[in-house]
Amino acid sequence: MDQEKTENEQKKEFLMSYQLAKRDVTRLEEQLAELRIGKMSPGCEIGDGLPHAHNATDLSSYAAKVDGLEREIVAARYRRICAFERVRNCIEALEDEREKLLLTYRYLRGMRWTAICEKMDYSWQHLHKIHARALKNFKTCD
Repeated sequence: MDQEKTENEQKKEFLMSYQLAKRDVTRLEEQLAELRIGKMSPGCEIGDGLPHAHNATDLSSYAAKVDGLEREIVAARYRRICAFERVRNCIEALEDEREKLLLTYRYLRGMRWTAICEKMDYSWQHLHKIHARALKNFKTCD
């Protein structure tokens, strides 16, 4: 039983890899947006009231940070696409259509169990039985 649980946990981790990659992209995009907002509306400094020139390195440092984050976002988007394809291909290898649909809703679309119950018109208990069967039949195809 411990072996099976470990195997199921590994399968779930693989299936969740797309959602994790998707969250990474979102997190990086939010960081970039915050960086841009911070540069467009910097905090007001209270000083002597006289205008001061900003250090020229401020802009080059900002540009370097933006460029670095944009490169990370492109790489993260590529990882997300690859994760999606890997997970989708493995799900599509299942024979049972209900199992495919359930795993697609849960792990590719990121739907909650209650929404999947409504969408597939199954009780929570029945849905989890299908999920258990799907995990049993699921093979990672790396």
